[in-house]
Amino acid sequence: MKKSLIIKTSHFLLGLVLSATALNAQTTLTDYKRADSLFKNNERVYSINIQPTWLPESHNFWYVNFTGKGKEFLMVNTDKNTKTVAFDHEKLAKKISEVTGKKELPYKLPISFVTFSKDQKSVEFVIDTVKWKYTISENSLKKVERIKDKSNKDAYWGDEEGVDDRKGKPIISPDKTLEAFIKNFNVYIREIKTKKETQLSYDGSEGDYYSTWLIWSPDSKKLATCKVRANTKHIINFIRSSPTDQLQPKLESRDYLKPGDALPIKRPALFNIEEKKQITINSAAFENQYSLDLTDWRKDSKAFTFEFNQRGHQAYQIVSVNAETGETKVIIDEQCKTFFDYSGKKFRFDVLDGKEMIWASERDGWNHLYLFDGKTGVVKNQITKGDWVVREVVNVDTLARQIIFKGAGKDAGKDPYLVHYYRINFDGTNLVDLTPEDANHTATFSSDWKYFVDSYSRVDLPPVHVLRQSTDGKIVRELEKANIDELLKTGWKMPEVFNTKGRDGKTDIWGIIVRPSNFDPSKKYPIIEYIYAGPHSAFVPKSFFAYNGSMSPLAELGFIVVQIDGMGTSLRSKAFHDVCWKNLKDAGFPDRILWMKAAAQKYPYMDITRVGIHGTSAGGQNAMGAVLFHPEFYKVSVSSCGCHDNRMDKIWWNEAWMSYPIGPQYDSCSNVNNAFRLKGKLLLMVGEVDDNVDPATTMQVVNALIKANKEFDLLVLPGLNHTAGGKYGERRRRDFFVKNLLGCETPDWNRLEP
Repeated sequence: MKKSLIIKTSHFLLGLVLSATALNAQTTLTDYKRADSLFKNNERVYSINIQPTWLPESHNFWYVNFTGKGKEFLMVNTDKNTKTVAFDHEKLAKKISEVTGKKELPYKLPISFVTFSKDQKSVEFVIDTVKWKYTISENSLKKVERIKDKSNKDAYWGDEEGVDDRKGKPIISPDKTLEAFIKNFNVYIREIKTKKETQLSYDGSEGDYYSTWLIWSPDSKKLATCKVRANTKHIINFIRSSPTDQLQPKLESRDYLKPGDALPIKRPALFNIEEKKQITINSAAFENQYSLDLTDWRKDSKAFTFEFNQRGHQAYQIVSVNAETGETKVIIDEQCKTFFDYSGKKFRFDVLDGKEMIWASERDGWNHLYLFDGKTGVVKNQITKGDWVVREVVNVDTLARQIIFKGAGKDAGKDPYLVHYYRINFDGTNLVDLTPEDANHTATFSSDWKYFVDSYSRVDLPPVHVLRQSTDGKIVRELEKANIDELLKTGWKMPEVFNTKGRDGKTDIWGIIVRPSNFDPSKKYPIIEYIYAGPHSAFVPKSFFAYNGSMSPLAELGFIVVQIDGMGTSLRSKAFHDVCWKNLKDAGFPDRILWMKAAAQKYPYMDITRVGIHGTSAGGQNAMGAVLFHPEFYKVSVSSCGCHDNRMDKIWWNEAWMSYPIGPQYDSCSNVNNAFRLKGKLLLMVGEVDDNVDPATTMQVVNALIKANKEFDLLVLPGLNHTAGGKYGERRRRDFFVKNLLGCETPDWNRLEP
């Protein structure tokens, strides 16, 4: 017993010595400068991103290649399989120098918004605010026009629902004889020649008005719109404490709908123009709506369709309206026990004026394409199938009855998030992988879809750019291959892709590990997770990067930084995604924790006892949730502009995944309600005029923390919107982790030159 006590005491004293040593250590200004130098990593890699631009109705395209000497403009003729410089860079540099009055370098041309003529004999571009035309063969440069400033005020992130559509311009009929418009909340038509007006509706009012979204039938004999019962607006207010144009603060407000708020109710309305009468549409079945949107008329003018998204996002329907009788028929009826991911996976394509419809659905557990009979609503056949997902439809060829689409997860054992491009027939036959390399692919197609440029890479594979045939994916020629030699000379470490099993012991969870350039496997490194568990997508990078936001610079200060896609995020199976439903506080944490423990078991230099986390927006909610719901694992958190209570955030996101009506799940997932659980260190950041996530949600969580007598740090950023804090916020975030995970002092910033 005495020997055991001596051993335990010695371990305790050793821990005190190590802690004292750490507290006396300092992360120096040199360390911070080295971290900041990673912003220049992109300058040390060549041929990373070529962004091809195909010429209209042509198999020719141009792109800019960044090499050691600068940016070079290249032109590719696919039919001849040639690649040449697009123009003489030295000649153009001299011409530009003549108009700018300063020496311009051939491979650092100050041009933007570049457009080549179809015959490739000339090119237009902008220098500062002037557009120029350069005729290549004549070596002549001519001023075209001065570009007006078309900048707009920053758009805010409020919801589209509730937008006032009581004002609008007259809509001219297809036969150019009439125009339809709204006056005094009612529908009118006016003869263009005589200016004679005819009122078609009489029951419109300010609170129950006809929409300006007026859709003429192709034969100009019918008119469709919606009658809208207005909702009560939800106004959020901000104080801009430090405006640039006056001393005193300003009060600002936004229309911003939140979960549970009343929504406008739209009822389809139909008018017979020849008979000057309204045709009754029974829309009672569609009034419990999140949205109802008219889509289009059939070419024969016998029907139009609308899409109905039921409140709660568990039912989504495509409905046809008979233009003679006003009768409605549901063509596609998507029903879900949890949610229909209309914001990320919805796809509809009408074939031959609606005789058939291509529709995306997760009804078999994976996102796939289905071919429907457009008249009966019966599924003719499932186009794609299997334990993988369709990510996006790129092109539908109705003549060849073929589809080009992005898919992922088809190759067993490979990263299921890597995008490949596929071709398939409408009947589900002849599936061809056009991009078979084990990588994440991005394709840019010619206007006739016969060729495409494929740029592919992984976080651990530098980019390759090739020209391919769209019929079979055969490579026509290699265009460029990235060169990262200069980057590797700096000591930069390529991220590592890592996967392990999740909470169910079966599902693979994928993420990346980022190490510092001076990595030493004999040392112990705290772990910092960069989190964003927004259920609308997946977020771990899949393409090559030399510099990725804050991950690499943060690692450079002495951390292992990781990013993981846990259950509850999208782009996998429906079951994988459904974990988030009514349960956003889960955020995939059981999978994330298992992932980091597995990584630490493989790499003992990852210190699983010192784990931090940071995130912004939904990631800010997740980052704080980590130290509330899993404080035994996460010790330090930096949360930026988080949605700390889902009743305080925008309506679409939260009702989609937290469900409607509002229920007790909103309480149980709230960081505000659970603030009393805080253990460990927490830094909260918020912009005072954030109109994406109401900043009041941060102040409410602060209030709850104070009432619970908790210690935390708060940084309010005057004048900033939805933000991670910019350069100052990044420095404060680094400092917080350096002090609380490394136990080191940071530079005395107040004594340094600004």
